[in-house]
Amino acid sequence: MNFQIPIGPQHPALKEPIGLRITVEGEIIRDADIRLGYNHRGIEKLAEQKTWIQNVYLTERICGICSHSHTTCYVQGVEKLMELETPKRGLYIRMLISELERIHSHLLWLGVAGHEAGFDSFFMYVWRDREIVMDILETISGNRVHYAINTIGGVRRDLDELQVKRILDSLEVLRRRSQYYLNLGTTEPSFVARLARVGYLSREDALSLCAVGPTLRASGVPMDVRKDDPYAAYDEVPFEVCTAGTCDVLGRTVVRIKELFQSYNIIEYLMKNLPTGPIAVRAPRRAKPNEVVSRYEAPRGENLHYIKSNGSDKPERLKVRAPTLGNYAATIKMLKNGFIADVPLIFAAIDPCICCAERAVALIDARTGQEKIMSLKSLKELSLKVSPTTTRKREIEWPL
Repeated sequence: MNFQIPIGPQHPALKEPIGLRITVEGEIIRDADIRLGYNHRGIEKLAEQKTWIQNVYLTERICGICSHSHTTCYVQGVEKLMELETPKRGLYIRMLISELERIHSHLLWLGVAGHEAGFDSFFMYVWRDREIVMDILETISGNRVHYAINTIGGVRRDLDELQVKRILDSLEVLRRRSQYYLNLGTTEPSFVARLARVGYLSREDALSLCAVGPTLRASGVPMDVRKDDPYAAYDEVPFEVCTAGTCDVLGRTVVRIKELFQSYNIIEYLMKNLPTGPIAVRAPRRAKPNEVVSRYEAPRGENLHYIKSNGSDKPERLKVRAPTLGNYAATIKMLKNGFIADVPLIFAAIDPCICCAERAVALIDARTGQEKIMSLKSLKELSLKVSPTTTRKREIEWPL
């Protein structure tokens, strides 16, 4: 007999709301469904009311862990619209932050993977090293989470010789410890046994379901935007695309650890070949009427920003396709025929960021089926109307 088990949208496994409906036969998952739409922030609609430069800081808040991914993807698109040539030194610094963010994100994921597998000492070791990366980011930008390094036409902060030396010294520590994690993650019997053959996704399914990032590369597909469609100065920097052939959670772990070493090599190359000159050029207030698609290899996979200009100082449309959304279909496939106990591990293996993927630009009336495009003002009015707690607080503080 089959039973349907709801997981979420509010649950201890994730800090963000998402609903899973698991159909099980005994302990085996026969079917799965993901229910989205619990996170309505209206960022894309808000972007239409902000100027080009204001949207740099708005897109940075799409996600906390990969905030630089979204700002870089956005400013690259805007620079194409404005026909700007970003100085080489600015591109190198932008790439430096990109790779530091990749290291920070992968270390965070490795710690979570250890925790989900019951290996909490691994979790604590990895997150200790993540602090090294976050300290570097704070030294460069002044912030540990939202770095605010990007601007249209380049970057906002330069590097001095002392910062370059500190970055190179930190790489040696991280390399040594990451080698230990690679050996541990591929040889420790209980850890390997917990991850191997869990969440299987064949190469064919990974391609047909349009998986991205480490999820795709762990199924043996060497696709990486940095290599396939180079942006910034990635066509000048030597690095390899990391893959694995096991097609499971263990492969996704190995891919991320391998990518740590590639990021260390990229950063070392950037610091030893850092060009001289300006870090940014002046950008105009308006962009010519046009549209562009910007691609970026975020830590989780391919990030897409579609930007349309109508000639004003604000975008007519900004559409964001985060990598988490691209991996949802593959997640359903990975869950099927697995065990209930593997659900947290399989879902965590795509490194989900729910707020990255959630969007709200229109509301549909369930009774009539009519779609209504919402303005920022109408969204605020609706939130006051449908939220009793908010309404009561408003009536207490500002009596009508």
